[in-house]
Amino acid sequence: MKRYMSLLCGTLLLMMASLAHADLTIEITQGSDRATPIAVVPFAEQGAQLPADIARVIANDLERSGQFEPLARENLIATPSTSGEVNYRDWRAVDADYLVVGKVSSDGSIQYELMDVYGQERMIGKVINIASPDQARAAAHRISDEIFEAITGIRGAFSTQIAYVTSQGVGENIQYGLQVADADGYNSQQILSSDEPILSPAWSPDGQKLAYVSFETGRPAIYIQNLANSQRVRASSFEGINGAPAWSPDGRKLAMSLSKDGQPEIYVMDIGARSFQRLTRSDAIDTEPSWSPDGRSLVFTSDRSGGPQLYRYDLASGEAERMTFTGNYNSRGRFSPDGDTLFMIHRGSQGFQVAKQDLERGRLVTLTDSRADESPSVAPNGTMVIFATQQGGRGVLSAVSADGNASFRLPSAQGDVREPAWSPFLN
Repeated sequence: MKRYMSLLCGTLLLMMASLAHADLTIEITQGSDRATPIAVVPFAEQGAQLPADIARVIANDLERSGQFEPLARENLIATPSTSGEVNYRDWRAVDADYLVVGKVSSDGSIQYELMDVYGQERMIGKVINIASPDQARAAAHRISDEIFEAITGIRGAFSTQIAYVTSQGVGENIQYGLQVADADGYNSQQILSSDEPILSPAWSPDGQKLAYVSFETGRPAIYIQNLANSQRVRASSFEGINGAPAWSPDGRKLAMSLSKDGQPEIYVMDIGARSFQRLTRSDAIDTEPSWSPDGRSLVFTSDRSGGPQLYRYDLASGEAERMTFTGNYNSRGRFSPDGDTLFMIHRGSQGFQVAKQDLERGRLVTLTDSRADESPSVAPNGTMVIFATQQGGRGVLSAVSADGNASFRLPSAQGDVREPAWSPFLN
């Protein structure tokens, strides 16, 4: 219960150490033994040099998805830049199933091709034009998305972003920051700076706004901030708890946990009308709501059974049904994009870990082997889950594939990082 209340009130953020605002770095911590071998050849530069290594960004994107194993550059047997220069037999000899080649032209355009090595055919051949060199990484992520979808049939999520909370300073002099970065941790930008804790960032469905909890007035309030112009409004600032905002799939409502009428309960706010509807009525703590993809129900955390468990509230019937029965602690439920799986934080014998539950069969499976996981957020294509955990006594962001077979870590240069939220598709 003590940990449950700390998640609710945000006291874990008070333990943050110093942090210099900088990009996160990627550390692959576990590769999948079922990953598909792919060769990404360094792109030829024809009179133009970009600030980003396009091929390196693509290879890193594909590797951290857990579904691909890029060949090391020292193992590449040739450096073709067009499909006409490819000898498929050579690439079969190094067990590459797929091959990516390309070149950067003097006009700044990026040409790339994807080949099926064993099928001996070109799957993609495209030219991407960029207006300025600083768009090179974004172009590389776009190429990764297209390659990922062409091979797996699943839309790539490499062009998305993540939001997270950082801090700088120690003791009573902590400066908190709300950051947004590319999904690989690069191009971080500070959205908000505060002397008081920031919690629970949540993306609007169109990716243009963030809702979050800020203690800047001395008590928690929920804000909505436009990312393009930094304009923001205070959505909820009742006495007591204002926490855990969650956007409805149509972007018109925010679910949240409020204690304005006593115990924390689940409410839904109509953003346009500025009206509130109370959903749950119990003597328990009800918090951490999250919408189902179809918008017909919400999952939330409640201790009404004696310990934190996940419940589903049906908006049509007004009934709440318990969903988790494995173990005595399950919290922070998040649906997969298809609505078939529920990701969560589960407490087992090893501590607090990311887990998933098949909603048809009810089977719960632990995905991580760390011991202090929190705040899971699912990629918009459902293939990965990002979460906060501990490494060397400080907070870092980690991600695990939805099948648990691959993982990577996004530590900061120093200090702690918490409260990750994966954006929706942005294009």
